[in-house]
Amino acid sequence: MPERRGIDLVTTVLATVVVLGVLIFFHELGHFLVAKYFRVGVLKFSLGFGPALVSKKVGETEYCISAIPLGGYVKLLGESTNEDVPEDKLDASFSNQPVGKRAAIVAAGPIANFLLAIVFFSFVFAVSGIPQLSTEIGAVTKGSPAEKAGIRPGDKVIAVNGHSVSRWDDMSKIIKESDGRSLDLTIDRSGKIIHVSVVPQITKVKNIFGEEVERPLIGVTAAQKVIMKKVNPVFALYYGVQQTWSLTKLFVMTVVKMIERVVPAKTLGGPIFIAQLAGQQAREGIMNLIYFIGLISVNLAILNLLPVPVLDGGHLAFFAFEAITGKPVSMEKREIAQQVGLFLLIILMVFVFYNDISRILLHRNPMAPPKP
Repeated sequence: MPERRGIDLVTTVLATVVVLGVLIFFHELGHFLVAKYFRVGVLKFSLGFGPALVSKKVGETEYCISAIPLGGYVKLLGESTNEDVPEDKLDASFSNQPVGKRAAIVAAGPIANFLLAIVFFSFVFAVSGIPQLSTEIGAVTKGSPAEKAGIRPGDKVIAVNGHSVSRWDDMSKIIKESDGRSLDLTIDRSGKIIHVSVVPQITKVKNIFGEEVERPLIGVTAAQKVIMKKVNPVFALYYGVQQTWSLTKLFVMTVVKMIERVVPAKTLGGPIFIAQLAGQQAREGIMNLIYFIGLISVNLAILNLLPVPVLDGGHLAFFAFEAITGKPVSMEKREIAQQVGLFLLIILMVFVFYNDISRILLHRNPMAPPKP
């Protein structure tokens, strides 16, 4: 048992290094490549913060791996407006670039994370296929419309109102859009095809954010049988884009629900939580880990686009103001905003570390749905 725990610990540490390393590298690479494209000087490319553990200077750029692996940065020539830039290098100064170029360099980091997610999702789908929940019934609620219609556990729905269905999501969508109208279900029951009519009942349920909503339901749950849909690489790319877009909408909505205090703040996770999940996914297989990196990459992109002054989104907000008004935000106001943003970020980091430690001590599952 101690040996197993040791292996699990090593797996978790290595998986965490891989996940954070890949995410940080590609984010900073986005800034780096666009800055180079616009011929802006790049003084440093660092994975991590603090003192450099390993560094090498190539041309004007110092590449280094630093001691604190909770982020990274690209230091650009003339990034600060009060920086002394030699006259012969003014054309390569970041602050002397048009606002559009500066915005493109800053936005390149989050965009790189979105592209990374698309590539990783597409790779997983091309190699392993797309996991889909089958339409096999796992349980039927007592007294529900499904029970009254004679539907049984083990039945497999193959069509609704004459439209073939093979995914649970497709069947759920049709039921949701029925507005309580009668549905004709074609069912495969141990090889025998039968037809039943069922009238969905408008029921109050909780959505993924814990909000109470009214939906037409027939009273069945899935058997949790997953089928893998094989796709060719071209379609895999399409599904990779689709998955990235779906997660983007979900994460944005989650941020909104947190602000509205619908989603409790205790669900937030930090580096420790990411490390736990990374280790778990690594133990389940390399494809799970690659998919997890894509998932966190979308999350990181959304986080960096929030309009907090120390994040990329904050800088983009300043550039938007400059583009609209024709003049940049004053240095004094930017410094005040940066200090406020840094303070808020520190509070957030302390809070997520507290959440992570609380989960470990209380063995709480942050992904568990709220109790009714």
